[in-house]
Amino acid sequence: MSLSVRIFVCGILLFASLAGFMATDLVLPAVPELPEILNGSATETQYILAAFIGGHALGLLLFGAITWRFRRPHILIVAMVGFGLSSFMATQVTAIWPLVILRVFQGVFAAGSTVIAPGIMRQLFSEKGATRALGIFSSLEALAPAMGPIIGYWLLDIGGWTLSFYILTVIGAAVAAVVFFVGKWIPRSKTEGNRGSYRSLLKSKVYLRYSLSQALCVGGLIVLVFSAPAIFVRAWGGSMTHFIIMQCAGVACFIIASNSTSYFVDRFGAEKVIWLGTFISMIAALLILLYALSGGQEPLVVAALFAPLNLALGIRGPPGFLRAIIAGGGQDDRASSLLVLALFAAVAGGTAILAPFVEHGMVETAFAVFLMELGAVGLLVWLPGLPDKLAS
Repeated sequence: MSLSVRIFVCGILLFASLAGFMATDLVLPAVPELPEILNGSATETQYILAAFIGGHALGLLLFGAITWRFRRPHILIVAMVGFGLSSFMATQVTAIWPLVILRVFQGVFAAGSTVIAPGIMRQLFSEKGATRALGIFSSLEALAPAMGPIIGYWLLDIGGWTLSFYILTVIGAAVAAVVFFVGKWIPRSKTEGNRGSYRSLLKSKVYLRYSLSQALCVGGLIVLVFSAPAIFVRAWGGSMTHFIIMQCAGVACFIIASNSTSYFVDRFGAEKVIWLGTFISMIAALLILLYALSGGQEPLVVAALFAPLNLALGIRGPPGFLRAIIAGGGQDDRASSLLVLALFAAVAGGTAILAPFVEHGMVETAFAVFLMELGAVGLLVWLPGLPDKLAS
């Protein structure tokens, strides 16, 4: 398969994956207006966001369990058609709860590309090439949380809350149509015809080493992001501008690091790069904790300390994710789905536990983030890993 074809396939996967990100980020600006538009309450509209996350988690388990039975192009077509159809149906609702239900289905179908994309890229490239592809892929995905709400505000202004859903409909239909014609370029899953199981992955110490450390490392960062707005605005008297500055600095550092990590993997080996990124994450989280314990309440200082946390994730993210997929022993799609599900659990659990404390300040959140990053380091120490040099 030529390089141009492989890049084209990665582009298809990118659009499919971005649809899932945009399903939250484009819709987010409309949420405050929906109670009046759809005759609901502010509490009910929060379920619009939660329903998508819950559906996505269910979809991860579902698609991860069936990839051994069906060809990847067929799975992707069904997922994107379902995503587009549920997005279109959302534009026709006149009440909150039908929209909440449709968001569950939207989340389920959005998980299809999340499950199969990493395994496809692993098969398209060598370990070095796949690390580089995942780095580029991740850096482009990182733009969604930064740019999505801005675009969502613009769409809300020119076309109302349904315009974002119409755009998601078009994306779902377009990706499904392209895959229908070029699906032969998408490599078959190594588990087609081989059932495998989630249980076998959960029994693998090597897989757990990479997947759980990845989930804790990424989860700690996201928990901080989810808690920061309430801390900055309600506890410290700052503004959302401070949060935007923090996010922009973090995304910029992540993009730079994730696009450079293939060079470091080639020079020093994947294991050393994963160790380095995880260790820097722990140190950055420790510095944030020490600042919080000192009584500091300056959001821009936290933004400055947040930057190396993103830099560290950009360093370890692509090789860490790839090694988790490799450690799945051929169950690429199932390994991917279980890893992302572990990440969801870490973020949801951490955010829920910290919810009563975010208005008190940064100490509790910083302590939780540090424990998560420390746990990621501990897993690397405690559990066995793969050989540093793997066959391409």
